Amino acid sequence: MKKAFLSLGLLAGISVAAQAQTARFGIKAGASLSSWTGSDAGTTATKLGFHAGLVANFGLNEMISIQPELLYSMKGGQDDTNSNNRVNLNYIDVPILAKVATGATGLFFELGPQVGFLASATNKTSSSSTDVKNSFKGADFGYAAGVGFQVASGPMVGLRYNGGFTNVVKDITIANTTKQTNLKNSAFQLYLGYMFGGK
Repeated sequence: MKKAFLSLGLLAGISVAAQAQTARFGIKAGASLSSWTGSDAGTTATKLGFHAGLVANFGLNEMISIQPELLYSMKGGQDDTNSNNRVNLNYIDVPILAKVATGATGLFFELGPQVGFLASATNKTSSSSTDVKNSFKGADFGYAAGVGFQVASGPMVGLRYNGGFTNVVKDITIANTTKQTNLKNSAFQLYLGYMFGGK
């Protein structure tokens, strides 16, 4: 049900963008603090990473626009007692956000669905690195919500939260019993960006 809802949201965003009055394109990059939520997250600590990618913005009117993005995002978590023990999950994230500008101040709010495609997954310790991609699901469905400032000439800064709807670990079936690990992505992202074609 959640996947169907998110898929409809993505299709609706694409359809609305096709009717846009204006279009601008840009780039963005920044730092991420990621961890996990869910009953199986335990005391996992936040992990520092980064994200970067491309942005498109399709204006419907002076206040409302649709903003799809294509981002490389580092997520995962680490041991709260030993930062050398961590799981690195790297995604290609595709959020499609409704963006609301408040006027001349440059303040904006954004909210929308997001799907992430797992590019790599490694379990790292102080002495080894193990590929664990087969233990994680290939797609992560979730949402993004944020706030920021954008200057009409192009520069912008923002703070965004990424939350997961679906568990990231694959289900395990043992003796006709399926175990579901309740573990979802969670990340705060602080970014700088620039939209081309400004005034």
